[in-house]
Amino acid sequence: MGRIETIEALDRPPEWLRAALESRGLAGADTGFAPLSGGRTNRLWRFRNAANSLVCKLFTGADTPLFPNDPKAEATALRHLHGCGIAPSLVASVDTAHGSALVYEHVDGPVWAQDCNAVGALLARLHEVALPKGLRVIDQGSEAILAQAERMLDAADSASATALRSLKPRTVNPPPAQPVFLHGDVVAKNIIASPGGLRLIDWQCPAIGDPTEDLSVFLSPAMQHIYGGQVLDTAQEADLLAGYGQEHHARRYAALAPAYHWRMAAFCLWKQHQGDADYGDAFTLEIARLQPPA
Repeated sequence: MGRIETIEALDRPPEWLRAALESRGLAGADTGFAPLSGGRTNRLWRFRNAANSLVCKLFTGADTPLFPNDPKAEATALRHLHGCGIAPSLVASVDTAHGSALVYEHVDGPVWAQDCNAVGALLARLHEVALPKGLRVIDQGSEAILAQAERMLDAADSASATALRSLKPRTVNPPPAQPVFLHGDVVAKNIIASPGGLRLIDWQCPAIGDPTEDLSVFLSPAMQHIYGGQVLDTAQEADLLAGYGQEHHARRYAALAPAYHWRMAAFCLWKQHQGDADYGDAFTLEIARLQPPA
């Protein structure tokens, strides 16, 4: 299947996708499409059919070392979570020679802003869901986390990479955690405060693995800066872990946090190497978590 590199007209889906939606009875020739903002990887449009307000998500971006962009994995996750009150309901999966798209029900409400306790409770609910089949499995322990970071640094060789290597934390491998169903990309803009409670959207990189993986992405100052415009303070971080409600995982996160921050700093350098200059400040924020206080 060919990957779409660019979309010339962002105000509506390309002709082949509109034709596919019409052939499935999801849209008509006169259906209006409104582009949705917020996504940095794929293109999204909101539209209505006779029954619902829907979102069409066209996969246009490539995988990154931390965040895959897999339409089949997202469809698997949404089907598995149907009726759980955690994610949107999948309506259709569109796979053609031109590209891949998903259609799911639109989740009404603003993007998450401040209630970290509620995010912790949402993640606890997700991590209690039975494991779906067919998703990638993430290796556990700081050795695996640090090795992933090293591969990103190898691809982003620079003076900053050398400096980051000097801050590499020691290996800590607590006993393996019971693997859980992970969202994989728990950033502020992927959490919607719907009338029925918080919902997670953008499931293009779900996985099976250590529950602290999801906690680490949300608690990352780099990811909060890039996707939320704020960096969580100590009280907010504690509020998230309190909402999650499992003290042994809070201790586990504390043990693995240096490795997670080091990996995220490496990811920021990798992104800069790809031309994303806005990850420079994110790198600085992540580095601050690795340096001892003055």
